[in-house]
Amino acid sequence: MPGLLGKKIGMTSVFSAEGKNVPCTVIELGPCVVTQIKSLEKDGYNAVQLGFEEAKEKNTTAPLMGHFKKAGVTPKRHLAEFTGFEQELNLGDTITVELFADSAFVDVIATSKGRGFQGVVKRHGFGGVGQTTHGQDDRLRKPGSIGACSYPAKVFKGMRMGGQMGGDRVTTHNLQVLKVIPEHNLLLIKGSVPGYKGSIVSVLK
Repeated sequence: MPGLLGKKIGMTSVFSAEGKNVPCTVIELGPCVVTQIKSLEKDGYNAVQLGFEEAKEKNTTAPLMGHFKKAGVTPKRHLAEFTGFEQELNLGDTITVELFADSAFVDVIATSKGRGFQGVVKRHGFGGVGQTTHGQDDRLRKPGSIGACSYPAKVFKGMRMGGQMGGDRVTTHNLQVLKVIPEHNLLLIKGSVPGYKGSIVSVLK
């Protein structure tokens, strides 16, 4: 699907036409520059590689500098591939947030906030306080019995237990576009999107 790279600015709220206060996420979307065009004949699939945010030459590796010079663009900090663009694109073309001017809904891909090691109450929504069954009567936030007994003498794979939470690649589907502000490269999306402030997100039509 066609899309753009952007940066999550934060959250705010806007008033709808009915006067309702709607929470929304502000994303600085683009401008993105075409750094490579992949074709079925040469690469085995069709795609367009886009670059987002300027990078310093001293912080860019030599292979990437050659890649950007071949495309005739300045070094970029972030790269991603997208497919399905309707218009014909060439190396060095710039795509702005106006790509979403006629879109009512979008998908957002980002890395969720890392929460570190968390227990079952926070990670999986276990009841916690008041649970006095499954061998768990003297601790408030423990999981209780995890099912291991004489047979099968093991814990099944996928058992909900404490562990690393967050820091995963997450796709949120069908988020409503509230407003496109092309003069500031901003896209306002209803509700929340994954990631922390300043994180890089991919927005798909």
